[in-house]
Amino acid sequence: MCNLYRVRKSAAEVAQTFDARLAAADLAWQEEIYPRYDAPVIIANDGERRLGMMRWGFPAQVPGKTRPVIKYVTNARNLASPFWRSAAMNPTRRCLVPFTAFAEPRPGKDGDDHPAQYWFSLPGQPVAAFAGLWRPGEAGPLFAFATTEPNGLVAPRHPRAMPVILMAEDHEHWLTGSYSDILALQAPYPSRLMAVE
Repeated sequence: MCNLYRVRKSAAEVAQTFDARLAAADLAWQEEIYPRYDAPVIIANDGERRLGMMRWGFPAQVPGKTRPVIKYVTNARNLASPFWRSAAMNPTRRCLVPFTAFAEPRPGKDGDDHPAQYWFSLPGQPVAAFAGLWRPGEAGPLFAFATTEPNGLVAPRHPRAMPVILMAEDHEHWLTGSYSDILALQAPYPSRLMAVE
């Protein structure tokens, strides 16, 4: 599942796209975002959208070979599971996660001898949004985003899942809608509106 994405826009451009207020004047992030990186996230509070930074990945303790280990959960597939349900049901714990492209692993290496990637983008939306969930953490807020069945473009390259990408008109529904409303949004984005390189 998606564990790498890009945000190749400035904070001002992202804020303008999502009609959000900047939480700080000096917001900046890495262009390529991996788990446990800080990334831009939009939340709604008292009718206002705010763009701020959160860390990608919810820590979860899982059994290890000799002792429990911490795994960082970045994708939320089953929004009815106890791990996600309380956040999914609470509009104040939902967020929009801006992106310009997301990656899935590709066989082989790229030109720089790094693992190769397929990069998926939305040509009609220079900045789009994943459907996200967030919660407070000891060192600051944390987020993950929902996943769903892959569409016809993603499935041949990654048959298990793809991120939930929201149509622009569904941003407000995700942020403020009922639990049943958001479950209906957990669907594959139309492949005809996407590109891959």
